[in-house]
Amino acid sequence: MEKWLSRLPDPFTAEDHAAGFNAQLSILQAEFARTQVFDRPLSGRHLFEEIIRENLDLGRPSKISLIFQRRITKRTPGNFRSRVITQGVIPSLHVSYKATKIKQYFKEGRALRTETTLNNSRDFGVGRLLNNLPALRAIGFAANRRLLEVETISQDCILAEGVFDQVTKPQVVDQQRVPGLRFDDVRVRALMLVLCLFLMRPQGFRNATMRQGMAQALRIDSTAYSSGSMTYDLRRLRLHCLIERIPHTHRYRITDLGRRTALLFTQVHSRVLRPGLSQLFDRCPKAPNRPITSAMAKLDQALDALFNEAKLAPSEI
Repeated sequence: MEKWLSRLPDPFTAEDHAAGFNAQLSILQAEFARTQVFDRPLSGRHLFEEIIRENLDLGRPSKISLIFQRRITKRTPGNFRSRVITQGVIPSLHVSYKATKIKQYFKEGRALRTETTLNNSRDFGVGRLLNNLPALRAIGFAANRRLLEVETISQDCILAEGVFDQVTKPQVVDQQRVPGLRFDDVRVRALMLVLCLFLMRPQGFRNATMRQGMAQALRIDSTAYSSGSMTYDLRRLRLHCLIERIPHTHRYRITDLGRRTALLFTQVHSRVLRPGLSQLFDRCPKAPNRPITSAMAKLDQALDALFNEAKLAPSEI
């Protein structure tokens, strides 16, 4: 720094320096950034597009006060807004607070870049002298972190990917190996459906009660689903933390994780997979009027045209 200062014109004379007048460095603008690189760039780009769609209200005073930890009233000067600016095919999210701006964009197709630029340190009650740089640094990096926390809340699913793997894949709990509850297993779907029937039972349920519900859900006779099978399934549910035993009883109750998992498994299968798959076939009465049917027909035509163009289509001999 001394090297460059020596090249700048000095407004003070030798007499001024001798009298104690010297220049002091001040901060005109400071930028603090955080870059998070994705091991799967395409997933990162999709995530950022979802972040933009879900966080267009970041410029509201309530969100701004959360990000910068500043109390905002009607007398607070400045415009509080969030904007999405697109350059070519690269969108960027901009959030403003007084003279401070946060810019977020997907850098070089593989990294989420969050930049906080402070153009006036006095917006945060900090002076402009260079010795205030550590305080500004703490403010800038904290703003980046809080913005990411707010966006994380908006992207947090009812059943996170880690929890989904915990439920659907085999686990070892208290040195006991427990099989996974596979989403595509008919018996697992029946378990989740029966659990939904006991959501509002504060007294819980017993093995026999659950067994009757399982027989009905599987559409089999109760004798075909033995008590041992029910005990095995209850063990799986308990070790995966979907149910818990009520102390000093032979009853079980559903945990918070079990409630959410059962509802998600059941609703996805009944409201998404079954009607969606049925609409992909012409025999479904509703198929001709559904967008997914016409979209799949166009996809088939495009694939056939691509194969014909590449001369990969099967030929008659």
